[in-house]
Amino acid sequence: MLDRHNRRDFLKTSALAAFGSAAALSAKEGLSLAAPVGVPAMPQTFHQGFPVGKLGNLNVTRLFLGCNQVSGYSHSRELEYVSSLMREYQTDERVMDTWQLAEELGINTVLSDPFDKPVRIMKRYRQERGGKIQWISEVHPHAKSYYDIRLAQLKENIPQVVDHGANAMYIQGGVTDSFVDRGLLDELGEALEVMKKTGLPSGLGAHSIETPKACAKAGIVPDFFMKTFHSDDYFSATPREKRREFLVDSNSPDNHDNIWDIKPEVTREYMATVHTPWVAFKVMAAGAIPPEKAFNFAYRGGADFICAGIFDFQLKEDVAIAKKILAENLDRTRPWMA
Repeated sequence: MLDRHNRRDFLKTSALAAFGSAAALSAKEGLSLAAPVGVPAMPQTFHQGFPVGKLGNLNVTRLFLGCNQVSGYSHSRELEYVSSLMREYQTDERVMDTWQLAEELGINTVLSDPFDKPVRIMKRYRQERGGKIQWISEVHPHAKSYYDIRLAQLKENIPQVVDHGANAMYIQGGVTDSFVDRGLLDELGEALEVMKKTGLPSGLGAHSIETPKACAKAGIVPDFFMKTFHSDDYFSATPREKRREFLVDSNSPDNHDNIWDIKPEVTREYMATVHTPWVAFKVMAAGAIPPEKAFNFAYRGGADFICAGIFDFQLKEDVAIAKKILAENLDRTRPWMA
């Protein structure tokens, strides 16, 4: 007999199952997915029926998994127990089950921090289950504050990430933002060059839209950007008059940990001018926005990929939603850059 969660998955996904065939049919029969006049269609490349794009030399599914649930970064505001609950729920076996299910559903990539738990689980998953899922790792040195990190720590962390077996890497968004906020563009650019010399696709993260703007002015060109992107019409979003650049993920008492893109309309407008592949993350604002609304907002707003934190019991439904949206006419103004 199906348990409660399996019955829930079955009921939800059975109604959505037809959506999953659209991309697979396009791949098999060469059908073209629609695109608005003047904007090139999404590249017709698929992995197990799921649309993919390029990050450097990697074929990456246009939806892939984040890892905050694994590491216990819940962004649960005053509910301090939620992060502990996440860590207890996400045992090694459950995480490996989730990644295995993701692969079965066509997702081929996961992103995580380079800390002990995800590194340990990734090694186990590849060794014990023969997992083929690609791994994008943060470059994220241990520090009390992002503002304590300098070039030397980044240079030390980069080879560690490579040794862990990552397939791509990027400097975590809070870290990158802190370099821009301190005016350390030369150090940031040098760190990116060190990353590129490893041969792995190398990106930069950002919460503030001022970060990719500053990189462009300084001639710093990553292989991809990880930039937050979500609507701001949910109840707990910081009021506009209280939003400040470089406050997200900071230790400031003014950071209420409830918004990750303080100017979504500016993000959309500026990223439309950026020719570098764009991975949108925090699209659901840490659970405040339903996936269908969040995915529509991100893909239609110009993102080439979505990185989303997804629990095991949400995975089938979220994959079906992403496939359905990607098979539609998205009315994008930003061309696909990957």
